[in-house]
Amino acid sequence: MFQGIDHIEFYVGNALATAYFYTNALGFRPLAESGLETGARDRQSFVVTQGEIRLVFTNALDPQSPIADSVRLHGDAIHDIAIQVDDVDRAFQHCLEQGARAIAGPATSEDADGVVRRATIATFGDTVHSLVQRNEYRGPFLPGYRPRSGRAGAPIEERGHLCAVDHIACCVDRGTLTDWVGFYQRVFGFSEVHHEDVVTERSAMNSRVVGSANGRIKVPLMEPAPARGRSQIEEFLDYHHGGGAQHLAFLSEDIRAAVRALQAGGLEFLETPATYYDTLAARVGTIDESFADLAALNILADRDRWGYLLQVFTRPVTGRPTAFLEVVQRHGARGFGGGNVRALFEAVERAQAARGNL
Repeated sequence: MFQGIDHIEFYVGNALATAYFYTNALGFRPLAESGLETGARDRQSFVVTQGEIRLVFTNALDPQSPIADSVRLHGDAIHDIAIQVDDVDRAFQHCLEQGARAIAGPATSEDADGVVRRATIATFGDTVHSLVQRNEYRGPFLPGYRPRSGRAGAPIEERGHLCAVDHIACCVDRGTLTDWVGFYQRVFGFSEVHHEDVVTERSAMNSRVVGSANGRIKVPLMEPAPARGRSQIEEFLDYHHGGGAQHLAFLSEDIRAAVRALQAGGLEFLETPATYYDTLAARVGTIDESFADLAALNILADRDRWGYLLQVFTRPVTGRPTAFLEVVQRHGARGFGGGNVRALFEAVERAQAARGNL
């Protein structure tokens, strides 16, 4: 019923500038746009794509609109994690029967390229899930959007090296983690696929990952846990003003090339202490990549019983210390770098300390 991520929509202050950043810094290609010229009177949107990824950046045209209210409260942030479904009416009814709150019931939109049916339900904070049925649509994105051509240059896969959404990690309020895990299990039929609690000398979190049976949708859910200092989860909740998507992880088939391309585009990554790499070979065993290359690029490695993965994290990519990005390369591994979570937390703590938020 729930097939995979259809697209991810951000509410932002300036959609054109944000789309430009993702196009030029991350190698995305412009795909479509919507605004006054296409009949949208209250918003402007730009869609970019890379591999199977579709990102939508939307800003308000009216300062009194819900979009503007969202940006004032949360800053630039993910608003909609849209899920592709095979039958929107059946999926929406199932969600309601399992306790989901409706934002918008099933509705049809169409243009010369076909028909799309959509509905929307609420989840943590102000985040929503649109349910998108597009099996009868041939256009570039959705009805109401017109194509937007990309700039000349190398093929997109050669510039960004990102191919799909691996997961969307979300922060929820303290004490609500179990409830939200249950919500995803009931409403979407997801299973818990990973459980990770982290404690450092200064901060702590509890984390559980839920995912679809086909493996195409994975949502790590995190809540702060009691500790001496403020964790990165608490920092996100404070500056985002409530629960929401903390980081978006992109899958890559060549993480070293991806990091080099993103660095060339101006992205900054969290620094990993050299001591992390002193014992890495003993911990993860033989891998295809050079440990020296990983150290030079601040790439972390971890192994589970299925294989190993490589991962790297950017610094915040919005005006607030909230949203950041992750790049993942999987060599059979199904986990989320459990062996790296403490290293990540400590790297974020150093950045938090520099911001005076630890």
